[in-house]
Amino acid sequence: MSYNPNPLYAAPEDWRAYSGVLSRRVFAFILDYIIIALLCIPAAVVVFFLGIVTFGLGFFLFPALYVIVAGIYFGLGVGGPLQASLGMRAMGIAIVRVDGRQMDFFMAIAHLALFWILNSVLTPLILLVGLFTERSRLLHDFLVGTATIRTDLTTFRQGTK
Repeated sequence: MSYNPNPLYAAPEDWRAYSGVLSRRVFAFILDYIIIALLCIPAAVVVFFLGIVTFGLGFFLFPALYVIVAGIYFGLGVGGPLQASLGMRAMGIAIVRVDGRQMDFFMAIAHLALFWILNSVLTPLILLVGLFTERSRLLHDFLVGTATIRTDLTTFRQGTK
C-alpha cells in the first residue's frame, strides 16, 4: 500500500465533519446489525446444506455463523470504495483513516474485531470516550487510526473547509 493524499479518503480538519457523528454511529450500528441478522438467514440455509453434504462437519460453522457474516459484511462495506456499511451510508457517515490511506478489507476487520473486544470489556461505556475526544473518536478508532466523518456534507468529501 502506498500513501494516498486524495482528500476523498483523508480525515478533514473542519469540526463540522464530526458534528453529530456519535448519534449517527449508534443508529448505523442498529441498522447494520438488523441487516446482518437478515443475512444470517440465507447463510444458515447454506450452512445447513453444507452440513448435509459434508456428513455433519459443516454444522460446526453454526456457532461462528454470525461472526463470519458480520466480518464479510463489514469487510466488504467498510473496506470498499465508499468506506461505509449500508447502515453507515443510510446515516450519512463513513470511516476514514487519519493517515489518508483508503480503508481495506483487513483494516475493516481489525476495526470490527477491536470494537467487539472493547465493547465486551467496557460495555456501552465505549461511547463515553467519544464525548471527550477530538473528532468524537472512540477507543478502537484510536487503536486502528481511523475517524468517522459525515458524508452528507459533500464539501468535506472534496477536501474543502
